[in-house]
Amino acid sequence: MTYENILLKIADGVGRITLNRPDKLNSFTAAMHAELKDALGQLVPRGARVLVLTGAGRGFCAGQDLGDRAVAPGGKGADLGESIEKNYKPLVLAFANLPMPVVAAVNGVAAGAGANIALACDIVIAARSATFIQSFTKLGLVPDSGGTWILPRLAGTARALGLALLGERLPAEQAAAWGLIWRCVEDAELAGVVDALAAQLATAPTRGLAATRAAIREAWGRTLEQALDAERDLQRELGWSKDYAEGVAAFTEKRAPRFTGT
Repeated sequence: MTYENILLKIADGVGRITLNRPDKLNSFTAAMHAELKDALGQLVPRGARVLVLTGAGRGFCAGQDLGDRAVAPGGKGADLGESIEKNYKPLVLAFANLPMPVVAAVNGVAAGAGANIALACDIVIAARSATFIQSFTKLGLVPDSGGTWILPRLAGTARALGLALLGERLPAEQAAAWGLIWRCVEDAELAGVVDALAAQLATAPTRGLAATRAAIREAWGRTLEQALDAERDLQRELGWSKDYAEGVAAFTEKRAPRFTGT
């Protein structure tokens, strides 16, 4: 597929997807969703062990492009539920199920679906000038792209309701203080910090990282006993992995481990 709305680069175990509609603040269209689906399918076959998602220009993503025919009010096929089912739900689930960590580098405004897709990533690093906006209330809608599930788990019910009902801008620094994102860094430092993190994760025990993410997220719906059982089962599985053997060998030999992600 030839990409017109995104950029894809895979090198040294790092996959980078850049939303590339800067004149529209990288807002989503049906065409962009199709390209994202194709790009995500290339990561594992081409050796990626970490994914970095970011936006081109001055914004991360302004959410849905309301001018897109698929969702334009009164336009043909303007069923928002259909758009969620066909595009946003599969995208969020694809990020959650990738066998590698997903890093969001939020370089500017992240609004609506753009905010929630960023927050759905495993590690979010934002430039100090970036903002997160639950803009759905301005349109008479509810937070989508996992927003109703993600926000209260990250920020708590009170803050989730305030963000969703008021639709106010949340500065990146405040988002970090509230625990919605991992780090807020100076704008000029964003690229370097993200590159260093991606390089670190690309040489980490990828299989164990993916299992850790799944265990933590699924624990929200488990009892303590169920979580302990899940940890037991995962340790049993990962204990046979090549990365575990390499980690133990590196520890005993007092050297840096050479993980392969298997």
